[in-house]
Amino acid sequence: MTQATPLVPAAELARRNGLTMPNESPDYRHARDALLAEEIELRRHIERVAAMRRALPPGGEVTANYRFEGAEGQLDLAGLFRDKSTLVIYNYMFGPQRERPCPMCTSLLSAWNGEALDMDQRISLAVVARSPYERLAAFARERGWKDLRLYSDLSGDYSRDYHAIDANGGDEPALSVFTRRDGVIRHFWSGEMGGVTADPGQDPRGAPDLMPLWTVLDMTPEGRGKDWYPKLNY
Repeated sequence: MTQATPLVPAAELARRNGLTMPNESPDYRHARDALLAEEIELRRHIERVAAMRRALPPGGEVTANYRFEGAEGQLDLAGLFRDKSTLVIYNYMFGPQRERPCPMCTSLLSAWNGEALDMDQRISLAVVARSPYERLAAFARERGWKDLRLYSDLSGDYSRDYHAIDANGGDEPALSVFTRRDGVIRHFWSGEMGGVTADPGQDPRGAPDLMPLWTVLDMTPEGRGKDWYPKLNY
């Protein structure tokens, strides 16, 4: 078994970095180098978590006959894979009881629309909601989404089984990954962070965060704020 190459301590990498910014003070540089060391540790931790995720044992086999409707008509879960061996499904909070879709989900999917063609080179990405497909397609046109594949969960069974419906029948966001190996479809991973796992003073969210919006705002002095959320229109 090949041993991993020992990593240089993050503080040492930060020291070697050697960057300075115009007119910065010594206090700023000292604090920034300490922050850089933590950023390096965060990068390493993200990779460790990703490696643990990739090493998960096989998940549960999918035996239910889920049915979806999209631009190509009705199809089953296998059809959502297209020619890929991995399928990522995001449950969009846009059920028939909603007059308009969830603004937070919409913000996320607007960002993903710009990455969808890149993702499609490696995996199959599908967006599932409980509204009729015609309603989903109309909103996609309104938002200018051209590369996201949207599907209606015809019976709601998929959304119910994979925790995208709450106890009162309302929508919950959900992200799940499935694999197809030797013709067998299995669940691989789902996001499981929510209200129960949230820390005090923070909105429930997964890690890493799925939304580029928050990644950028986390780099600013204003941060995410306490009571600001995306809207459908400004």
